[in-house]
Amino acid sequence: MAERTESSQSVPAGRQPARGRPRDAGRDRALLEATVQVLQESGYGGLTTAAVAKRAGVSTATLYRRWRSKEDLVVGTAVRWAGDLGPQPDTGALEGDLTALLRDKAETLEGPGGRLLHVLIGEAAHNEALARVLDTAIVQPVRDRAATVVRRAVDRGDIAPLENAHVLADLVVGSMVSRLFLTPDAAHPAPDAAHPVAASSGSSGSSGEAMARELLPFLLRALGAGTG
Repeated sequence: MAERTESSQSVPAGRQPARGRPRDAGRDRALLEATVQVLQESGYGGLTTAAVAKRAGVSTATLYRRWRSKEDLVVGTAVRWAGDLGPQPDTGALEGDLTALLRDKAETLEGPGGRLLHVLIGEAAHNEALARVLDTAIVQPVRDRAATVVRRAVDRGDIAPLENAHVLADLVVGSMVSRLFLTPDAAHPAPDAAHPVAASSGSSGSSGEAMARELLPFLLRALGAGTG
């Protein structure tokens, strides 16, 4: 059950918080960041609203004016951190559009959104509300972006029309989650022999960027495009 140990004192049933000064965006961010930190340390089962409020340096009443329960707090945090893929640049080529998608998703998964997802994957298996929001926040933005990438490629004649463009999103998310969260060596990739300049200069990028380079030719072939 969602934790509500203090909500009855902070926000009485049937009443909305009193109108007054606008919400402080800085406190919102502090609470969301604290939620990710407590989740990493204690997991979903060990997270309490009191612990989050203490970490954020605010009262539990402040937290409950924003989120009614532990579950609402975690859902709000997932929506805030996991879904932002940024703009959808039209590079004029399938390879460029797909590269931008892969890099954006890798950056998201390596940040707070990825740490949140890592903690919540197991909980979502038996928490329908979390499962829904993770699908909405993690997978759906990639589905939308992938559909745009495929539509542009078809319009340009780069690839033949696809019956199920959403499969591209599943390949992107599934591959990246598997490599970043389930493959220990992926977090510390070896020097990339195919990119000696980047490796020697120390600018080979993050594991997510390296993974994006590895995935790109496979995804291009899966979509029926040439790889040059």
